[in-house]
Amino acid sequence: MTSLPDRQQAVALIHEAQSSGARLAKACALLNLSVRTFQRWTTDKAVKADQRPVVPRPAPTNKLTDQERQAVVSLSNQKRYQSCPPAFIVADQMDQGHYLASESTFYRVLREHGQVNPRGRQKAPQPKRQATTHQATEPNQLWSWDISWLPGPARGTWFYLYLMLDVYSRKIVGHEVYQSETGELASEFIEKAYWREHLAAREKPLVLHSDNGSPMKASTFLEKLYDLGITPSNSRPRVSNDNAYSESLFKTLKFRPGFPVNGFSTIEDARDWVLAFVRWYNTEHRHSALNYVTPQQRHDGEADQILAQRKQVIEAAKTANPRRWSGDIRNFSLPESVTLNPEKAVNC
Repeated sequence: MTSLPDRQQAVALIHEAQSSGARLAKACALLNLSVRTFQRWTTDKAVKADQRPVVPRPAPTNKLTDQERQAVVSLSNQKRYQSCPPAFIVADQMDQGHYLASESTFYRVLREHGQVNPRGRQKAPQPKRQATTHQATEPNQLWSWDISWLPGPARGTWFYLYLMLDVYSRKIVGHEVYQSETGELASEFIEKAYWREHLAAREKPLVLHSDNGSPMKASTFLEKLYDLGITPSNSRPRVSNDNAYSESLFKTLKFRPGFPVNGFSTIEDARDWVLAFVRWYNTEHRHSALNYVTPQQRHDGEADQILAQRKQVIEAAKTANPRRWSGDIRNFSLPESVTLNPEKAVNC
């Protein structure tokens, strides 16, 4: 409902726009109002307050009386019904030829009296924590990693692909294929990527995000992160989309033409195929989220120069043949920052 001061201000703005030559429908549309609403507000040349809160309404005839509500509570607290749900109570009462209220009414009345609670040793519902939000404004500031299964030579056999992604540049900064998934192998994996990206000389901190798999939470792995000065970050339990960048990368890998869906013959074959994929992804794949520059170009700081050159080509083409452009040329910019699990806007 719109308060009276807000109505008066909106009407005054619309009148001002009309006096300047604006059409009523256009002026109302700017304030997300319909012409009919404006007309209803200004009946008798005076702005009226919303009458809905003060309109008398007949009392509902099907509402329980205070005695009936108390009877619901008393019946539910009887010794034979203390541990029974309302559906059982209602059914049992009907078998005895009595009907007091419906199951939903039982729940509503009991909830008002604070008697709808988890029973026995059942854990009370816990509030869900918000997803951890991180923002990267340059490479090697925020990494995301995960482990995916690659099919082996026989049904039910697997190799384990450890894959690490720079969220800002989308570059794959680390990859390994192992026979198992353990905290020791994860420690070896992160240390290789750390030295490969020359992070020892970097003073800015690195955040490493992952899900809640056992290798990610292993004490050996967490101790290695502590030694390297890397801050761990984990997804919420049983939430699959808190690590969306890694999940998206795995889909790109497994839908890549030539992926052996029938399985790799040996672990060496799996390693060779993943190595070829990583080289293609980093240096040849024009990433849609990067305005179609490669992750390596974004990681090395070459993307802005490449996009500026593309912009010059388009501007020259537009100058040579302007009739082919009805408006501005495409956007050749890249976002200054990338956010992992951005906070959702709250509508007030």
